[in-house]
Amino acid sequence: MQARAVVTDGKGAYSVETVEVGDPEAGEVLVEIRASGVCHTDDKFLTRGKVQVLGHEGAGVVRAIGPGVTHVKPGDRVLLNWAIPCGDCFQCRRSAENLCENPPEVPLGRIRLGGRAIPAAFRLGTMSTCTVVPEAAAVRIDVEIPFASACILGCGVMTGFGTVHNVARVPSGASAAVIGTGGVGLSVIQGLRIAGAAAIIGVDVNPDRLEMARAFGATHAVLADRKDEGLLQAAGQVKGITGGRGADYAFECTSVPALCAAPLSFVRNGGTAVQLSGTEQPVTVNMELFEWDKVYINPLYGRCRPQVDMPLLLRHYREGRLKLDEMITRTYPLDRVRDAFEDMLSGRNAKGVLVMNPH
Repeated sequence: MQARAVVTDGKGAYSVETVEVGDPEAGEVLVEIRASGVCHTDDKFLTRGKVQVLGHEGAGVVRAIGPGVTHVKPGDRVLLNWAIPCGDCFQCRRSAENLCENPPEVPLGRIRLGGRAIPAAFRLGTMSTCTVVPEAAAVRIDVEIPFASACILGCGVMTGFGTVHNVARVPSGASAAVIGTGGVGLSVIQGLRIAGAAAIIGVDVNPDRLEMARAFGATHAVLADRKDEGLLQAAGQVKGITGGRGADYAFECTSVPALCAAPLSFVRNGGTAVQLSGTEQPVTVNMELFEWDKVYINPLYGRCRPQVDMPLLLRHYREGRLKLDEMITRTYPLDRVRDAFEDMLSGRNAKGVLVMNPH
């Protein structure tokens, strides 16, 4: 069938194109996408050097299934998960499904642009009116929730919430600093609130973002200065809030490579610094920041186990603990994808979502 999709040339350019999407084969699911989040990672994929359909945060309706598919059926509402587990490799057997060594994927050729086979970003390609994915990528939605709110679970919310609960395992009564209060940072803040953290300190250079942080559960706000190298002055303010010692935990959510070691400045001796931005560039780190007995971790996707964690997040939403509708600052039709990217990069959105009209 034909679909409209956001396609990048791999050199920084992108446009909405008509693509051909093939029928699902064994172990595959055809999903009509109703909403797709716009994430900083999508921006990074614009320059990965290959033509592909963008998008990795999606929710929609199953339209067809291939042979052997058992856990979803046509008509089911689903959200898509980009860390697709095989269930049988070394990492999956130790419940590290986010680190799967052999993730299932749809063979190249199921999506074509002008007769040319092109891949889907993250094996999903959610910025499209429909896509074909492995069965393990689809998680059935069993609560009443708008597609726009459901789709953001598939990356930013899971990354933030999961890092608090699955990785850092923040206990009730702890103190924590959250550096960067965009979509991922707000998800960290919500995870901390649900965990019962006593002091949740949002740190950002944008005062509007700090207001959002308070609305989602931050107990304190520190307005940082863009000229504050390594955010050392902001770290000093956090130490003042925490009795001069420093926070028990600090989470870096800025996507600024130069700040990947910054959370070490915010935590007390023996504290835990967490870097969520996925820095992949060489950086210089002052090793004195590790003094003393500090732990630094760089987790992937909140150690997501999709069939365990996604239903949990949906339950938190249904019971009113996890705010998702409120995280959607703006929605855009597919043809306004450029506006969605610009608003994200300018910091105007907590989260922007592309919304596709149903057929």
